[in-house]
Amino acid sequence: MRPVITFVRALTSTERQCLQEGLRSTDAFTLRRCQILLASAAGQTPALIARNLGCTARSVRNAIHAFAAQGQACLKAASCRPHSARPLLDTAFDEPLRQLLHQSPRTFGKPRSTWTLALVAQVCHAKGWTPRVLSLDTIRLAIRRLGVSWKRAKHWITSPDPAYARKKKRGTG
Repeated sequence: MRPVITFVRALTSTERQCLQEGLRSTDAFTLRRCQILLASAAGQTPALIARNLGCTARSVRNAIHAFAAQGQACLKAASCRPHSARPLLDTAFDEPLRQLLHQSPRTFGKPRSTWTLALVAQVCHAKGWTPRVLSLDTIRLAIRRLGVSWKRAKHWITSPDPAYARKKKRGTG
């Protein structure tokens, strides 16, 4: 558990100047952090700062802890992306996915002969490649990563009439 810090440490003149400049920032995150840190340096409690700025006391304490740990670097918003995030259908499945797309869905017990993103997601889950049926966007990104062109299958109109091609070309079919 981290130590309870309710006030920001004594600011150097450089840090105070940086925080004063941050009050004119167009970035809302930087502006709010500077307001919090300057108010804390003035001796205001986290609860009072939160009430004056319209945020929570936890947000104020988070800003104070971040400043204690990172210094002025805490004025820039960090990525919200988790450090351990990786695609569920990662590059290890690129070649098996490519092979899957070259087969008919009917070989996997599906009622149609063309792939849809939903069918690919179902088959990947059934094969144990993914822990759950993935979203269509996730499948679309995996297929795009392969460089495969993904277009809707077209149903071409055909006719048993031997003169069909000639009539169609003429436009009277």
